[in-house]
Amino acid sequence: MIDIDSVSVSFGDATVLDDVSLAVEPGTFLGLVGPNGAGKTTLLRTVSGALEPDAGTVSLDGDRLDGLGSKAASRRVAVVPQDTTVSFGFTARDVVAMGRTPHRGRFEPSSREDSRAVDEAFARVGAEHLADRRIDELSGGERQTVTIARALAQETPILLLDEPTASLDINHQVETLELVAALVADGKTVVAAIHDLSLAARYCDELALLADGDIVATGLPESVLTRERLAESFDARTVLRRDPVTESLGVTTLARQPEAVDRSVHLVGSGSTAARTLERLVGADASVTVGPVAPGDALAETADLLGVETIERYPHEPLDDVTLAAAREAVDRAAVVAVANPALVAGEDEVYELLEGRSPMVVVDGADGDQRTPDRAASRAETLRRRGETTDVRGVVDAVARARRLVEAADD
Repeated sequence: MIDIDSVSVSFGDATVLDDVSLAVEPGTFLGLVGPNGAGKTTLLRTVSGALEPDAGTVSLDGDRLDGLGSKAASRRVAVVPQDTTVSFGFTARDVVAMGRTPHRGRFEPSSREDSRAVDEAFARVGAEHLADRRIDELSGGERQTVTIARALAQETPILLLDEPTASLDINHQVETLELVAALVADGKTVVAAIHDLSLAARYCDELALLADGDIVATGLPESVLTRERLAESFDARTVLRRDPVTESLGVTTLARQPEAVDRSVHLVGSGSTAARTLERLVGADASVTVGPVAPGDALAETADLLGVETIERYPHEPLDDVTLAAAREAVDRAAVVAVANPALVAGEDEVYELLEGRSPMVVVDGADGDQRTPDRAASRAETLRRRGETTDVRGVVDAVARARRLVEAADD
């Protein structure tokens, strides 16, 4: 159990942590997320005992950290720093053996128990082959692995990691977090500062979002990472969606648009191109409605995740009167209609008829429409393209903005 109670830390006139309180239950993988300068590293250093807070306390299993000696604290908390550089040419085994320092006296030689802990640490991270190599000859990923092994050799119930994936390639990022998750499954309590929000949501049991020296939210990743919080804390435009493989929350950051779409858009389509079109429009703060679309379609699932109003239909069946009426009302109400995958949309008479005479229109082509389509549907798709401005997913926001200006000009 880690109990952080009303902790404040300042450096000169700059307050880095301001009355922060946080509790971490045993056997939990807590991810610290937040923008640069939010105080994540400072909080980790405070929990490790490397920094003494100006106010507040840190307790480990009910014992105040400031009442423990440095060795006693080091037998409870191990740290994997962001910078894994070692100045001297120690072997990897020498570095890992340093993790045993809290368990022996100053001049006490290594014991059989120390050797066992070092061997087990190397085995746990799968790095036995690195043991005799010089640490300054290892790659960044290999040094990170050895540094984690050193922390494991320390045999503490709590492990703190500062940006453990920051300097690693994609493969080593996943391998590192898989290892950490396995350690948590074995009973360790882990607190890690992680800059990649998607990886944090995938691997952490809980997240704590820090911004401006305070904790904005804590809890399950889905409850902490919302578009509103990310916009406020990171000053970023984001789209959130469920990863179809890992089923974890994914966070995509969008580039700032020169012009927000401030009038309504109705999106008609299906498939991944339509789903990505919706992400772009929502990321540009458009007021979007969607449909008709069948449950299970990529567009329907993305709309559900983004909280977008959706007109649903029964799959593989003609549109009923109620669905047709709702779709017609949405199309008539929208300032701009966007059609994604026109070859698919035009293949269905009722949906195509909804769009007849509709202007302005933006048509979004994508890979989903590359499949072979009947000649009639292909001809109708060309009609839709001629009626509106054709673009790809990346250009849809600008195309909708241009269409919106046409509406405003007509209104004037």
